[in-house]
Amino acid sequence: MIVIKSVGPHSPGRIKRQWVSSRIKWGVLLGLMVLIYGSHAPLISLTKVEGRVPFSSSSCVLMIELAKLLISLLSLFLTGATSALTAPPNLLLVAPYAFPAVLYTLNNNLAVLMQAYMDPSSYQILSNLKIASTAMLYSFCLGKRLQRAQWLALGLLMAAGVCHSYSSLDLEEPALAEAEDRPRLHITAWGLFLVLVYCFVSGLAAVYTERVLKSQKLPLSLQNLYLYMFGVAINGLSSFSSIAGDESFLEGYSGVVWVIIAGQVANGLLMSVVLKHGSGITRLFVISSSMLVNALLSWAVLGLQLTPLFPITCATIALAAYLYYR
Repeated sequence: MIVIKSVGPHSPGRIKRQWVSSRIKWGVLLGLMVLIYGSHAPLISLTKVEGRVPFSSSSCVLMIELAKLLISLLSLFLTGATSALTAPPNLLLVAPYAFPAVLYTLNNNLAVLMQAYMDPSSYQILSNLKIASTAMLYSFCLGKRLQRAQWLALGLLMAAGVCHSYSSLDLEEPALAEAEDRPRLHITAWGLFLVLVYCFVSGLAAVYTERVLKSQKLPLSLQNLYLYMFGVAINGLSSFSSIAGDESFLEGYSGVVWVIIAGQVANGLLMSVVLKHGSGITRLFVISSSMLVNALLSWAVLGLQLTPLFPITCATIALAAYLYYR
């Protein structure tokens, strides 16, 4: 008997190696994103001078969008896909990218506006509702039916976020807080409405962007170019209108600020890969896992104490990931 060993492109061994290679690449990509997300807040803290951020947040966002635009353009040249730029762009293909840029700008402004109607801790806790809103919009708008175990996993993910936010609260006596002039927990009806809008818009932006990226058979670098072109335009108007005439555009920038910008640029580009070839739900797990990195870096760099609830949060996120992706 002659045994013929399959060594073609579809042989079991080759398929297994490709599967392992793909898993490793996704693991590295997601791990890098978790690290960047988690390091953002501690890095912001390191830039503060006398308790305040010395640079304009709007100019920083504009620099991030501009860098992502330039990198997307460079990627087109490096991959030889510049033929897409030789002819005038099809407006029907370009127009859909304006909507997510508007949504992200709206959410950035809502995040600032909400601070007037609630304390930061309440915002931190309630913003975890965007996990539920993203999951529902993902299921409804993209037609993705989630199993009961997956809904349970997302519920655990949201519970982990609430647990982590709650563990960071200062729950001293109200009278003591007032005596020390500390902000107390509070939220108004208008603040609750705004946070619900914020969570809905956040989920809609992610789901809509995923739908556009996957529905168009265009190179990802070209899609990013369209997306960030609108981002630069909208944030440019917002940035130049918010900066005073005698204030330098790059005032207060330091080496740490440029590290923050580089990290956010990398994260934005990597997120487009996740939404194009993965899903918005994976984005939720990245953001939730980054809370753990945030806490560890805050402990190591800023000297903040880890709470007894930290191991529970870690275990809950791990259980949620197991239930969703098993």
